[in-house]
Amino acid sequence: MDFKFNSEVDIPVRGVHLKGQLVIPLKATSIVIFSHGSGSSRLSPRNQLVANNLHINKFGTLLFDLLTVEEDLHYHNRFDIELLTKRLIGATEWLMKKPEARNAKLGYFGASTGAASALKAAEYLPDINAVVSRGGRPDLVMDILPKIEAPVLLIVGGLDYDVLKLNEKAFVELQCEKKLEIINGATHLFEEGSAMERVCELASFWFEKYLSPVKV
Repeated sequence: MDFKFNSEVDIPVRGVHLKGQLVIPLKATSIVIFSHGSGSSRLSPRNQLVANNLHINKFGTLLFDLLTVEEDLHYHNRFDIELLTKRLIGATEWLMKKPEARNAKLGYFGASTGAASALKAAEYLPDINAVVSRGGRPDLVMDILPKIEAPVLLIVGGLDYDVLKLNEKAFVELQCEKKLEIINGATHLFEEGSAMERVCELASFWFEKYLSPVKV
C-alpha cells in the first residue's frame, strides 16, 4: 500500500509532547483519530487492529498517547475526562494544520473512557463528522450528549452487562444520527471469537457512510 504519510509523530499540546503514529494512505480523504481507554496507549492491539482495517479501506488514522509516561503513573489522570478531552482537541487541531491532512474529513474512534472524551470533543469541534464508541462510557458525559451533532455509533458487547445498560441510557439522550450495535457473546474487551473483526466491520461501515466524499 502506498502512503501519503506513515510515521511516528510528536504532538505538542498545552505544554506537553504526546507520542503518536499518523498513517495516511495515498488515496485517503478522511482521517480517524483514536481516543484510547484508561490504562491503554497508542499501541493498544485492539485499536491497532481497527486502524489497520481502516487503512485497507483507505482511511487515515492517528493513534496517540493522551497522557505522558509520567502522567500515566497517577491513576486518577486516566479518568480525568476534562484533561483527556483537552488533549484530544489539541491533537485534532494539530492534525488539521498538517499539509497531509488538509481538507480531510475527521472522525473519532473512542474506547472505554476514551469514548467519553471523544464525544465531548466532538460536541466542541464542528469539524468532527462521525464518532464510533467501542465498549465506551458515554454516561461519563451524559450532560453534553443532547448537544452532539456528529453521527454516533455505540458498539457494546452483549455480555458486558453494566456497560451495555449505561450505553442504552446514553443512547436515549443522543439527539443526532445514532445507532447502538450489540455484539452477542462479547464481553468488554471483545476477545471472544470474531468479535473484534465485527467491531472493525461496523466501524468501517459507519465511517464510510459519514466520512466518504459525496458522490455526484
